[in-house]
Amino acid sequence: MGKLIMTKKSVQRSILAASLVFIAFVLVACGNQSSSSKKPQVLNLAAEAPLPTIDLAKSTGYGQTGNIYESFFRLGKNGKATPGLAKTATESRDGKTWTFKLRDAKWSNGDKIKAQDFVYSWRRTLTPSTKAEYAYLFEGIKNATAINQGKMNPNKLGIEATDDKTVVVHLDKPIAYFKILMAYPLFAPQNQKAVEKYGKKYATKSEYMVYSGPFKLKNWNGTGNKWTFVKNNQYWDKKVVKLSRVNYTVVSSLATSLDLYRQKKLDLTELSSEQVKNYKNDSQFKKYPYSQIFYLKYNFKDDDATIRKALNNRDIRLAFSLAVDRKTLTKSAMGDDAQVPNGFVPSGLASYDGKDFAESQTVKNTVTYNKKLAKQHWEKGLKAIGAKNLKMTLVASNDDPVTSTVTQYLKAQFEKVLPGFTLDIRSVPSQTANQYGQRGDFDITLSGWGADFNDPISFLQIPMTGTSYNYGKYSNKAYDKLVKKADNEDANNPAKRWQDLLQASRLFNEDQGMTPLYQNETSFLQRSDVKGIIHNTAGAQWSYKYAYVK
Repeated sequence: MGKLIMTKKSVQRSILAASLVFIAFVLVACGNQSSSSKKPQVLNLAAEAPLPTIDLAKSTGYGQTGNIYESFFRLGKNGKATPGLAKTATESRDGKTWTFKLRDAKWSNGDKIKAQDFVYSWRRTLTPSTKAEYAYLFEGIKNATAINQGKMNPNKLGIEATDDKTVVVHLDKPIAYFKILMAYPLFAPQNQKAVEKYGKKYATKSEYMVYSGPFKLKNWNGTGNKWTFVKNNQYWDKKVVKLSRVNYTVVSSLATSLDLYRQKKLDLTELSSEQVKNYKNDSQFKKYPYSQIFYLKYNFKDDDATIRKALNNRDIRLAFSLAVDRKTLTKSAMGDDAQVPNGFVPSGLASYDGKDFAESQTVKNTVTYNKKLAKQHWEKGLKAIGAKNLKMTLVASNDDPVTSTVTQYLKAQFEKVLPGFTLDIRSVPSQTANQYGQRGDFDITLSGWGADFNDPISFLQIPMTGTSYNYGKYSNKAYDKLVKKADNEDANNPAKRWQDLLQASRLFNEDQGMTPLYQNETSFLQRSDVKGIIHNTAGAQWSYKYAYVK
């Protein structure tokens, strides 16, 4: 699960396109104004790219639109599910049935939000002709996969409205992260009357849509570079929404954003890697981490017999990992705009019993810098495959200058630390790099992954045998067994499931089936008078429900 990403830049345009990165500045009405003022408050945000769609069934990311659509829950601070359209949610003892009681809520046009709106929404999203890119997130809901594959009628989906206020969801098996998943806007209701009323016009302009979230959309025509969120006065929790308007304008240059900030026209500006180096000690410097890991993916089915033997050798892979000084890499390539990972699952994604999963997955001598040990593993690996020299090609995207710095560092470091190794760089557009990956046309590729929701499984499903994004064809039976155990027999036992996933992640660390390099962060300069913005590392990343200008 998650979104495949090839460069830092493409991450910010996905998650993923999925999440737009926002730079905020504030226009405050004349006179004194406090957080409790009744005077309108306006927040102006600069988006990196146009808003591609407002049809939640067809969206490829919900960074903004989590503010105009709401499901049973919504994401609060630290990725926690907080109250949404569901007044109560009850899970059956076996974890296979969820019952949601809806609160008295209305669409932005004044219509009542009913249980049938959820049933209609989910069926529409999974209908194959809708071509929902995120349909895979419904996996585990009864018959969802078969319906999306066109093998079953959508009315067989495991969701029913037993009355206007009650939604019952039936699962194939317990889903430990189901509550968090239900905070994702993908699972929000859709108004059948509006879809049928507007027909082909539906969701092509802001007025051809109705909204369930704290804001509604205005002045969006599908292609323009400006649009506005306006407070939704029909929203069930409107009393806590302080902002009256959120104006968006596409601003593609971070240099322009910084200039506006210096002119005191911006209250929040994203910083480029170069700008981070100059502002990291500024009192207004702020980091927003993301659940995104960049890593080396190996081709275990490489066409070249010698390279195939090498990449299937654990000592060779460990040598690559131990040869990387990740602290130097993040500092030189990213201006400290990244975190050093200690495993495949990023920090800040998930915790249990007060412990961050990322810290608990640590395995000694797997992702730490150790030239001596790297050379020992390298020589042992070469001896095992009967080779004295190796030459491989690293495929990477050329869409972002950061990627070039990373690949040049890897080339220099590997060739310095690992005797007899030569690394060629094949730099291509991200779309081409992705195509190479899909057809297995690579030795090593620089890849990335970003989580859709706050659970380790969002990452740990990738290396399982046969998964769609496992382009390198990594396969480990012991690993598969642990992840399947977490997803099945232990799915309804949080403590056991957590241990299953930890064991799997540690095993993957020891095996270096993929080699993590850095965790993405985005740095900002942020003024002190912008309050209440909620940022999460995954899912609907930006929430302005509680935001205000002091």
